[in-house]
Amino acid sequence: MQKIVIIGGVAGGMSAATRLRRLMEDAEIIVFEKGPFVSFANCGLPYFVSGEIKDREALLLQTPTSLQKRFGLDVRPFHEVIAINPVEKTVTVKHDAQLMEETYDQLILSPGAKPFLPSIKGLDEAKNVFSLRNVPDLDQIMSYIASQEAKKATIIGAGFIGLEMAENLQRKGLTVTIVEQAAHVLPTVDEEMAAYVQQSLTKNGVKIVLGKSVVALEEDGRTIRLMDESTINTDLTILAVGVQPATALAKAAGIELGRRGGILVDENYQTSQKDIYAVGDAIIVKQQITGEEALISLASPANRQGRQVADVLAGLPRKNKGSIGTAIVRVFEMTAASTGLSERNAKMANLPVQVVHISGKDHAGYYPGATDMHLKLIFHPETGEIYGAQAVGEKGVDKRIDVLATAIKGGLTVFDLPELELTYAPPFGSAKDPVNMIGYAAMNLIEGLSDSIQWHELPAALQAGNVLLDVRSDAERQQNGTVKNALHIPVDDLRYRLSELDPNKSYIISCHSGLRSYIAERILKQSGFHCQNLDGAFQLLSTVRPEMIDHV
Repeated sequence: MQKIVIIGGVAGGMSAATRLRRLMEDAEIIVFEKGPFVSFANCGLPYFVSGEIKDREALLLQTPTSLQKRFGLDVRPFHEVIAINPVEKTVTVKHDAQLMEETYDQLILSPGAKPFLPSIKGLDEAKNVFSLRNVPDLDQIMSYIASQEAKKATIIGAGFIGLEMAENLQRKGLTVTIVEQAAHVLPTVDEEMAAYVQQSLTKNGVKIVLGKSVVALEEDGRTIRLMDESTINTDLTILAVGVQPATALAKAAGIELGRRGGILVDENYQTSQKDIYAVGDAIIVKQQITGEEALISLASPANRQGRQVADVLAGLPRKNKGSIGTAIVRVFEMTAASTGLSERNAKMANLPVQVVHISGKDHAGYYPGATDMHLKLIFHPETGEIYGAQAVGEKGVDKRIDVLATAIKGGLTVFDLPELELTYAPPFGSAKDPVNMIGYAAMNLIEGLSDSIQWHELPAALQAGNVLLDVRSDAERQQNGTVKNALHIPVDDLRYRLSELDPNKSYIISCHSGLRSYIAERILKQSGFHCQNLDGAFQLLSTVRPEMIDHV
C-alpha cells in the first residue's frame, strides 16, 4: 500500500489529499498541519473583521473528523514537521512536546507563505502590531480590538490584504490610515488604474500616505515614525507588506530553492529531492507569458497545483504549465482586477509594449443601474499577443477580466477579442461588450487607423508645441472642467471648423472616454492633419493628474 504524507493543509495540501483519495482508494494518506485548522477560508478572514461574514464557523470549511469520514484521510492538526530525511524517507513530527517519526513513500510539501516582516525599529517590542494569515491571527486581532477599544488603525502596505483590511476596519468603525512605500496603492496594477482605487479610499474616509516607509515603532507601537520623521498615532497596526515562501523546512532538507527562497519544482511538481513534491504559495512557478520564474501567491493556482500533483502521483499525464496571476479586490464600492503582466512588468521584461484604455458600462447604458467601467489592455504592438489586462469599476469587472484571462491562457490575440460571442441582454451586458470594444481599439492601433499618446506622455508633448484639442460639448466642459490651455471644438462641429486649425501644428485630441476623440482623429487625418488620440481621454487624465485640469 502506497503511503503519502502531506505537510500543510488549506488550498494546496487539502486539494492534493482529497484528489489522491478519489484516485487511490487504497493509499494511506496522512496530512500534518502545525496549526489548529487544516481547511479554512483564509481569503475570507478580513470580512469577518467588519461583520460582513458574521459566523466564524463559516470560515472553517472542513474538520479532521469530516475529512476522515468522507475521504478516509488521517488529518493531524497541531502536528508540526520539524525535519525531513530524504535519504531515509522519514519526517520528524512534534506534537504536545513529543517527537515522533513517520515514514513516507511520497512526500508533498504545502507550507504556504508567511507574512513578510520588514526591518522596523521597535517592531519586536510593539504590543499592537499584527499580521493576518490564519484564523488564530484573526482571533488575536478581534480580541485586541475589543479589549483595547481600539479606535485608530494603521495599515502598513496597500496590496490586496492591506486594502481589504482597510475597508473592513473602517466598516467596523475604526479610523484608518494606509502607509504605502510605493507611489500608489495596489502596486501590482499600473498607476493610472490604481488612481480610481485611491479615489474610493479617500471618498470613504481612509487616509493614504504614499511614498513613505515606516522606520520605527515607538511607545509600544502606539506611535509610528515615518522616514520623513512625521508620526502617526495608532491603536492598532496591521502589517500587510507582502508574503514570502515558508521554506525553512525544505531548505534544511537540502531541497533546492530559487527566487526569494521559493522551492524549485519541475513540470511534475517534483523538487530536487526524489519522491518529494511541492505545491502552493511556497513554490516557484513559470510566469506563462514571459517564461520567467515567479512567485504567485493566489488561491486558484494553489488549488490547481494540489489537484495536479495528485494526478501525477496517480499516474495521470498532468504537467505544471505555470500561472499568469489573475487577482481581484473590492475596495468599498470599487472593484479592481488584473491578469497577466502590468505595463510596468511587461516593459521590465523588455517586451515590445502597446497599451490601450477604454471606458464603458457594466451593462447597457439605457438600462437602469449601469455603472462605469475602465479597462486597460497590454499587448504586442505588431502581433497582438495579449500580455495582460486591468479593470476597475463598481460592477462587471470580474466578468471582463475572467474573459481576458481565459483569452491569455488560450493564446488568443487582440484580433480574436471582437470575435468573442458573449452573453447579452440589457440587464447583463452590451451588444458590443467592453471586451469586444477594447479588441477593436487595439486593432485600430496595430493597423495604423489610430495613433495614441499616453497620459504620462502628455505634459512633454504639450511643452514641445503640440496642441490639445478638446472635442467634448460645452456643457461637459462647464460641468467637469477641461485640460489647461486646450483648444475646444465639439466633435459634431469639427468638419465645418477645420479652417480654425493650423495644418502646420500637431494635435492631441481628447473627449470624455476616447470614442469621440477617435472619430475626430479620423476626420483630421483624412483632412491632412497630424494628430494623436489621448488614450483614456479626459476621464483618465483628470483622475490620475487632476492638477492638469482647469474648472471653468
